[in-house]
Amino acid sequence: MFRPCIDLHEGKVKQIVGGTLGAGPGQLRTNFVSERSAAWYAELYQRDKLGGGHVIMLGPGNDREARAALKAYPGGLQIGGGVTLENAHEWLDAGASHVIVTSWAFRDGRLEYGRLARLVETIGRERLILDLSCRRREGDYFVVTDRWQKFTNVRICQETLERLAGACAEFLIHAVDVEGLCQGIDRELVSELGAWSPIPTTYAGGVHLLADLETVEKLGNGKIDVTVGSALDIFGGKGVRYEDAVAFNQRLLKPNG
Repeated sequence: MFRPCIDLHEGKVKQIVGGTLGAGPGQLRTNFVSERSAAWYAELYQRDKLGGGHVIMLGPGNDREARAALKAYPGGLQIGGGVTLENAHEWLDAGASHVIVTSWAFRDGRLEYGRLARLVETIGRERLILDLSCRRREGDYFVVTDRWQKFTNVRICQETLERLAGACAEFLIHAVDVEGLCQGIDRELVSELGAWSPIPTTYAGGVHLLADLETVEKLGNGKIDVTVGSALDIFGGKGVRYEDAVAFNQRLLKPNG
């Protein structure tokens, strides 16, 4: 299934090449800056009955736009970026269906299971999504934090996904090395997620044609959802028409689709 997104940077809806975020002065690569508000996109997604989308706050200065999006589509969007134990309930009360957590749950490159357990106890695993966005190193995929610049010791594998599935409702996994490049998905990662993940999982990264959505559906054994950013026409892209992505979902939802 296609899941929508709203990426916020410096108070604007943007599409950024993921691997350049936080890489250093002058290295940030931006594909698109929208003239429309986050709420406009949220209203569009609500109109087309798209569930499970996410709002990601990339750094400070995005709270106002994020809150406006959640208000425009209450219960229809997840929120991530700077979510902590202290503010998780605040974002849920603002209208988020789930909170997405990554860097807060890690310390010194290691997953802090105690911190994760406290968050689960506070909001419940059914309202929590773990962002396990990853980069490849020495043939394996490892979770990266701190704007995708810091490698952790958490390897994406069946054992990891099965263990963490008990602490959250879903996984969100960006293939950071191809994120924002519109040069094709990471087929190996999608296949592995389809084979290993025991809970709903959304993949992001590299989609450049509508056919990539079909490929994710096939390689992921029908278990992996996909989000599209820079390739989507509503974000200035030329590879995927938003209307076609919506129609893709409608076909999947048909009894004989």
